[in-house]
Amino acid sequence: MKLIQQQYRIEHDEAGNRLDQTLSQRLPEYSRSKIQQWIREGFISLNHKTCKPRQKVYADDLVDLDVPIVSQLSDQPQAVEFEILHRDDDIFVIDKPAGVVVHPAAGHPDGTLVNGLLNIDTQLEQLPRAGIVHRLDKDTTGIMVVARNLRAHHWLVDQLQQRLVKREYIAITQGVVTAGRSIETGIARHAVNRKKMAVNQNGKLAITHFQVARKFQHHSLINVQLETGRTHQIRVHMAHIKYPLLGDPVYGGRERIPRGIGDALTERIRNFNRQALHARRLSFEHPASQQFCEFEAAIPDDFQQLLNALDAA
Repeated sequence: MKLIQQQYRIEHDEAGNRLDQTLSQRLPEYSRSKIQQWIREGFISLNHKTCKPRQKVYADDLVDLDVPIVSQLSDQPQAVEFEILHRDDDIFVIDKPAGVVVHPAAGHPDGTLVNGLLNIDTQLEQLPRAGIVHRLDKDTTGIMVVARNLRAHHWLVDQLQQRLVKREYIAITQGVVTAGRSIETGIARHAVNRKKMAVNQNGKLAITHFQVARKFQHHSLINVQLETGRTHQIRVHMAHIKYPLLGDPVYGGRERIPRGIGDALTERIRNFNRQALHARRLSFEHPASQQFCEFEAAIPDDFQQLLNALDAA
């Protein structure tokens, strides 16, 4: 069994504080409720004796931790292909390809990003969702950040909740968008099709900003920034304003091949069997250094070939 085994000597400036308070300051990656649980279960001792969470500590007291680590996951390590753009002691930054599901679920019990991450770093089994703090849809490509320890996990989740993480996407729409705008609605599960999301005034707040980067004869390339991160948010919002993403099998409606386009573009559109959405850039404060960092994932080949065909039409 894996254990957290550490020993602390109480400093003079900590004297008089509660044991659980002192340890929560020493171990910021763990919640105080978790530390209190460990004390009650006897995994933490004070001067080699059992103790209580509210017990006061004094200078030179000796605190011992002997805590069994319980895996957060039952998923197994598997070889899954994805590119690691950056790694350090606290985070992975990865480029997720199309066709890779992020979390195991009904219909996708394995072969997921979680399985692939565990294959690279088995310590991720100790973290919620193997350190994944945000997700991309199966057929959306691009950049993601993964926490490698609890401190980094808490830090990134907090930044996401405070909307401090900048997530930038590119997408190709069906139809020529006249101008960029901001979309602010509620989003909730579809009333009939529970696999879909829908705009709903009683749903969770969702805010999307986008600008038109390039206009083609029948399509547009847009730059998108997420202020919130609801399931299928960009796809739902663009369909809501009548510019669904090209290739979107769920929100794009029936396949639309514009009249008068050449055979090459027609074939390229028909063979693009996913939503034209790519998470291109991710910016956040690093969990350890607190320095602002920015990472970018290159446009995947199928997306670039589609852009080239649109340009040539």
